[in-house]
Amino acid sequence: MSFVVQPSLFGSSGDLGLAGLGAAVERRPLSDGAWIDLRPGFVTAADELFDALVASVPWHEERMHIYDSTVRVPRLLARYAQGEALPHPVLEEARSALNEHYTEELGEPFVSAGLCLYRDGSDSVAWHGDRIARESPHDTMVAILSLGATRPFALRPKAGGPGMRLQVGHGDLLVMGGSCQRTWQHAIPKTANCLGARISVQFRPHWGNDLGK
Repeated sequence: MSFVVQPSLFGSSGDLGLAGLGAAVERRPLSDGAWIDLRPGFVTAADELFDALVASVPWHEERMHIYDSTVRVPRLLARYAQGEALPHPVLEEARSALNEHYTEELGEPFVSAGLCLYRDGSDSVAWHGDRIARESPHDTMVAILSLGATRPFALRPKAGGPGMRLQVGHGDLLVMGGSCQRTWQHAIPKTANCLGARISVQFRPHWGNDLGK
């Protein structure tokens, strides 16, 4: 499987690893108790990680039912439930760092991981809140590590009003927290300006084990 990776100012040199969280994390409050955290360049020299995941992850295509039709999900997927080894040591390190930073606020650790491979600008994900979390009355978090080409990450309030588009790049971390899965929706829109493939790694707490079932 061969893909183009968009060059990055912070992803193309140095050693593969993690930058610190702590004060480098920027929190942006949204409405209705939702918030997002941003940490650009969380993974350093991220090209190596991208290449390893493209080659080693057992990517598969899924189909979904829409009314009376079955359609192809426009991205490739892989899931790692609680207790399953992640496909690269840096992802294990990233989850440990996230748990050290967020567990006290979240009230539980991140235990599962879902991976999506957006092969080009025609791969996408529609507006949604994560299933299970959007139906729960409890606040939660989803931590997303982005690798490869920069794609817009769109957010909008479910009740209506102004949304936003964030340019999430190679090695960047975005965390959705508070009521975000219930009160906001997010999407990766299709784009004609994509310069390569993108991998999204989503770390979730216990309810992530039930996604895809």
